[in-house]
Amino acid sequence: MKRPRLVLSDSAVADILEQADWYRAQSGVVLEERWEKAVTTTLLRIVNNASAGAPCSFYREELRHVRRTAISGFSKHLLFYKFDTTELFVLRVIHGARDLESFL
Repeated sequence: MKRPRLVLSDSAVADILEQADWYRAQSGVVLEERWEKAVTTTLLRIVNNASAGAPCSFYREELRHVRRTAISGFSKHLLFYKFDTTELFVLRVIHGARDLESFL
């Protein structure tokens, strides 16, 4: 089976970069690089097995098929995505303590 094409929303890219900047400011380049590697590892994992993430139970109709998975090594940060046979679309990468549905 062919793997779906990975697409990141502008919001997801901004989330990843903002978190990397925050980690660099707080702890330096080592933590920033660990974050970037963890995000990459998580993205590769879901591209290889898109159904691995847990289904979300949001109220809004347009979010009904959204799934989530934790960022490897950063378990409080969640990656939200949708997929079909041709595309895996990453919506956001945000901390799980936020009002998640309002960010999606």
